[in-house]
Parts: sequence; structure tokens; C-alpha cells
Amino acid sequence: MAASTHKTITKAVHKHKHLSKQGLLERAFTFAFRGLVYAQIWEDPAVDMEALAIAPDSHVVTIASGGCNVLSYLTADPAKITAVDLNTAHIALNKLKLAAARHLPDHESFHRFFARADDKANIAAYRDIVAPHLDEATRRYWEGRDLIGRRRIGGFARGIYKHGLLGRFIGAAHLLARLNGVNPKRMLDARSRAEQIEIFERELAPIFDKGFVRWLTSQPASLFGLGIPPAQFEALAGDDRMDSVLKARLKKLACDFDLKDNYFAVQAFGRGYAGGEGPLPPYLQAANHDAVRSRAERVEVRHVNFTDFLASQPDASCDRYILLDAQDWMDDAQLNALWAQITRTARPGARVLFRTAGEPSILPGRVVDAVLDRWDYRADESLDYTARDRSAIYGGVHLYVLKGAA
Repeated sequence: MAASTHKTITKAVHKHKHLSKQGLLERAFTFAFRGLVYAQIWEDPAVDMEALAIAPDSHVVTIASGGCNVLSYLTADPAKITAVDLNTAHIALNKLKLAAARHLPDHESFHRFFARADDKANIAAYRDIVAPHLDEATRRYWEGRDLIGRRRIGGFARGIYKHGLLGRFIGAAHLLARLNGVNPKRMLDARSRAEQIEIFERELAPIFDKGFVRWLTSQPASLFGLGIPPAQFEALAGDDRMDSVLKARLKKLACDFDLKDNYFAVQAFGRGYAGGEGPLPPYLQAANHDAVRSRAERVEVRHVNFTDFLASQPDASCDRYILLDAQDWMDDAQLNALWAQITRTARPGARVLFRTAGEPSILPGRVVDAVLDRWDYRADESLDYTARDRSAIYGGVHLYVLKGAA
């Protein structure tokens, strides 16, 4: 299964000859992407659930990633969620979260495991309560060892959000800032939006004017830690310098939302959740614990390509689709295969939500008109969702609704 999965990822990413500069970058990315990438997903579930308008009979199909949004969607009370992913680490993390939600005794123990995620008591809870409910492959992953010989489950005693490709990227960014005399955690001292802006402009913004930082951010490999393959790097930069794009995205994260409500900013600047009851993703909030726990059995986690999963489903059997930013990786043939299956399986009222590194939707001119003409692009709503997405990492959040629906 691992070999088959890796072949699928390489097919999505590899577009150039092996020994070309771009080809070497693509292969370096797929090597980095084989392990845990996102301990926390970086798409805003509040925006997602508003855009998706999840109903009690909804069948949600989503890319699993770190699982935060999969569990958070349960608060909207859908009938079923199918979470698919090609990354075995993400599959294992989703299954761990679901088993923990169902079997840990209370919100306090669940919060300790996934919000604090840095307590040795979590390892005992895993061994005694959660592990007996996991399938063999998931147990083998968490009880296996990382590259330096530590059991992977031990990450929940050391701060899991400092692990994974993204966690290490954030750690490297903190180190770079400190080498320039700046501590990113200072952002969390702000007590108002005005203070957030003042701290950002005085301390963080000047880092992007450094010559080394300009050079570093111009290298596609420097953003592998964000899960950005070389092709998406080009879309993210567009016609601007990458340092300017990243500065603008970080400013949005730091300044456009109150830090008391933005757990993405707390993760970026504090390398973990702030503790207590907020800010947190919906699935970790005490008020939602009973709903998440009682509905966790509605989630099926599948180790499969999104298009292949849909190809196995009957006509008109799904109605909410979340693609994250996966389409940025795809060529035209892959896009058309995906949208052909989405359109075939879509029920009346179906909605598709996805994100892009650049600002515009990537579908016009690439997906054939016979398919795309069946969908209504909600341009004004998409701009609003983009502005309100607290993760601030993407250029566009896009909503398509099947024509003939309300």
C-alpha cells in the first residue's frame, strides 16, 4: 500500500525529467511529503462550514489532512463524512483522533491529548484506553519509530505541533527570526488589534527586507515545509517576489483577526495552542465535545485517491466536497478526471469548496465546458470567504454550487 501510495503522489507532483532542476525539486518534495506533514490542518473550518451549508442528510467527502476539520465538521451534524488521503501518517492521525474522541473518558483527557499535546499522561492514555480500539496498521504507525529512533506516539508527550513537516518549518522560521533579533512569540503579547499591527510592523515586517531572507524565500525548496510543491510555488508567487507575498500573508495572519479568536496565529507564533479553552478548533472546544464524541462513528477514513474514491461511488451519492488545495498539484487531465467524478456523484444542492495558492480559481479554461458549465461559481461569496479565512495562507477560497440548486 505504501509503495502504491507513493506512486500516486509522484504522479501528481512529477511533471519534469528526473535530472532537470525542476524534476529534482519535485522529487525532493515527494520525499519530504512521505511522513507527517500537518499535525494541524490549515484551512479555517468556520469558513468551510458556512460555505458548505452542511445539512442533516449531507455526505461530506474531504481530504483528511491532519483531521482537525474532519472532526470539526461533525459539529454541523452531517449524516456521513468520508475522509480520504494518500499520506499514511495523516490516515493514522485521523484514526487516532477519532478513536480518542470515542473512547477517552471526558473532554479534559481529550483536550490534554490534542490541545496540550505535551503530557506524558497522554502516552498512558494511548496505551490503556485508545490503542485497543485501533486497527493494526494504525497501531503499527504510532508505536513505530521515527528517524531518530523515538516512538511516534511520544510526540504527544513532547508537543506534537512541533513535529511534522509544517511544525519543523515553523520552528525553522522562529530560529531565523531569532537570528535577526526577533522573537515571534512577542505577537502573542498584543492585547488589541492595534497592538498586533504595531508589533508586526515594528518587529516582524523588517525581516522580509533582509537580503538573505529574500534569497531564501525565492527558493522553492524553502516552502516544502508548508506542503507547497514546486508547481504551487509558482502559482503562489505569481508576478510578485515571494518575500512580498509571504509578508502580505503573514501580515493578514498577524493583524486581520483578533488573536483571541485565531488559533492559526497562536500556532504560528506560539508553536502550540495557548492552553485553556481558547482559541481552539471546534472539535477541541468543550461545548462541542459531546457532539464530536457521539458522531465520530459517522466518519470513515480511506487510504485512497479522491478521484478513485468517487469513481467507486454510485451516481448522485455525495453532496459536499472539500478539496483543500490539492488541485494546485494537478495537470489538466487529472483535473478533468476529478471533476467528471464530482459531477457524476453530485446530488442536487451539491457544493464544492477548495483553496488555491494564487487568488483566482484555476478551473476556467482547464476543466472542459461541458462539465464546468453545470456548476455555478459563487464569486462574491468566494471573495468574502477568502477575506475571512483566519489561516491566511491561501490566495483564494472558492465555492462552486451545482446549478439548479438553491
